[in-house]
Amino acid sequence: MSTSTAASAAPATPAAPANPRSRVVLASLIGTTIEFYDFYVYATAAVLVFPHLFFPTGDPTTALLASFAVFGAAMVARPLGAVIFGHLGDKHGRKATLVGALLTMGIATFLIGLLPTYAMVGWLAPLLLVILRIAQGFALGGEWSGAALVATENAPKGKRAWYGTFPQLGAPIGFIIANGLFLIIAAALPSDDPTMPSQAFLDWGWRIPFLFSVVMVIVGLWVRLRLVESTAFSKASKEGKLKKLPLGEVFKHHWKQLILGTFFMLATYVLFYLMTTFSLSYGRAPVEAVDGALPGLGYSYNTFVLMLIGGVVFFGVFTLLSGPWADRWGRRKTLLWVTLGIIVFGLLWVPLLDAGFWGVMLWLVVGFSLMGMTFGPMGALLPELFPTNVRYTGSGISYNVSSILGAAVAPFIAVALWQAGGGSPFWVGIYLSAMAVLTFIALLVSKETKDVDIDA
Repeated sequence: MSTSTAASAAPATPAAPANPRSRVVLASLIGTTIEFYDFYVYATAAVLVFPHLFFPTGDPTTALLASFAVFGAAMVARPLGAVIFGHLGDKHGRKATLVGALLTMGIATFLIGLLPTYAMVGWLAPLLLVILRIAQGFALGGEWSGAALVATENAPKGKRAWYGTFPQLGAPIGFIIANGLFLIIAAALPSDDPTMPSQAFLDWGWRIPFLFSVVMVIVGLWVRLRLVESTAFSKASKEGKLKKLPLGEVFKHHWKQLILGTFFMLATYVLFYLMTTFSLSYGRAPVEAVDGALPGLGYSYNTFVLMLIGGVVFFGVFTLLSGPWADRWGRRKTLLWVTLGIIVFGLLWVPLLDAGFWGVMLWLVVGFSLMGMTFGPMGALLPELFPTNVRYTGSGISYNVSSILGAAVAPFIAVALWQAGGGSPFWVGIYLSAMAVLTFIALLVSKETKDVDIDA
């Protein structure tokens, strides 16, 4: 056989080994599920436990605000995580970076479950909680964009937005697991006072969800260590397109995309944390103000968490549905309509929440459905704004800077507006609508990204 014949008969060597569809879906889904589980465990404890154990001020509203302030500290750390992990991901690949983010989050969450309380060590307890909370935020800052890139850079043509919904699906799944576990523990350690956890729950029961995270991290590491780099990154590396300082490249040449991406996510973040963190405070608050506490809906913890989980199911369903819609109609058109829906939803808070149990359930279903429809397409939209060699950094910074403008301050502002309204959530709904208007404007001045070359 001649050399030329042998050469032509030899199979072509692919530029990079392909990740099977099941591996892509599982790796992008399981990591964000774990990361959001860890985040939700803290968010639930910030409402239910930490005001009593780490911030015992004597004033329940002040204690809640202090707990939310620490909750927001993680959001401030997220852009730093996006810069550090983004730099590593754009220079050395997505796989190792994602493993590092997962380990950081898992270790921080596990250690929170071992922390002494204020009664044990005084001011050192909230200080340690702040440090570990910042570590959580730092890790999540690097997690999301890496998971989104694993999904979108390995997606078949015409299905990028659908694949991009799988890391987004980790948010509702993580919420259900975290709150479901808290619910089981609260049921096993019942309280005589429906507005307060039992003493056993405060003594040790709250620690279980934090310690359980180690099991989930082990599973996540096993999946992610089996990943190979995407064709897009391998191609950029082979062609010498990787940048020495991705952060500088992003700010110099892609600053408009950074700003647009940040405002794309603003309404999503505000809605997200109002529907999860603020709603848990408002739903459990007594109907009549007692001992300085703000009035609310008066549901027991168990009842309202079950209602929340019911709403989050719609979050998951519409997250998945939003992908095919965004692939068919485009990201911009889909999100413009959804954002308009969020604006209207914010104006309807009081009539819905004043309509009894079914009004509250409708509020939860509509809010979480809109959450799924706005969150789902972001898994494709933000990565599509940037070229491969700065995609991890650019999408991560946009996503996480928006967390400061939206999520970091949303629970705090919501409580202040709740106070300003004399216990009514009217101004909280107006705040949501105002943030959605800013997102709507950003989408109006943007261009469609559905047909961009993800390998460029």
